[in-house]
Amino acid sequence: MLPIYGMPGHLVRRLHQISTGVFSETMARHGEDITPVQYGALCAIREYPELDQVTLAGLIAYDRVTIGGVVDRLESKGLVKRNVNRQDRRSRSLALTVAGAKLLKRLDPIVADLQGDILVGLSEAERVQLIRLMTKTVAGGNDLSRAPLAAGEGG
Repeated sequence: MLPIYGMPGHLVRRLHQISTGVFSETMARHGEDITPVQYGALCAIREYPELDQVTLAGLIAYDRVTIGGVVDRLESKGLVKRNVNRQDRRSRSLALTVAGAKLLKRLDPIVADLQGDILVGLSEAERVQLIRLMTKTVAGGNDLSRAPLAAGEGG
């Protein structure tokens, strides 16, 4: 057995691979071409209509430089629209399109259901415990991230 098999970094990377694979396969089965980051961005835009890209990046802990590409792809799919920001005409605010809202309504239960597939092999109590511990670890290490979660937001 390689020593890395018991190292948190390796295990987190593997769990991320599993999570991304489960998400991608599930979306493909449902005929959708959407990534976990795109889904997270859509959820944030739904929750905070008219937010800007920098705020979006902070809400989903995504790199500010590359969030524009995520928004570009969502806009090209007709799921998001950019509007001139009423407070600052130099910036753009983001809003879901009708198609974006309909897609989220359809995907929300599917994404909720696939969570169990990501943590396969764990009992419900173990899942709750793991999520609690991951939330605590993510909060504790937030400032160490290249894309920290915005202050005052959830885990």
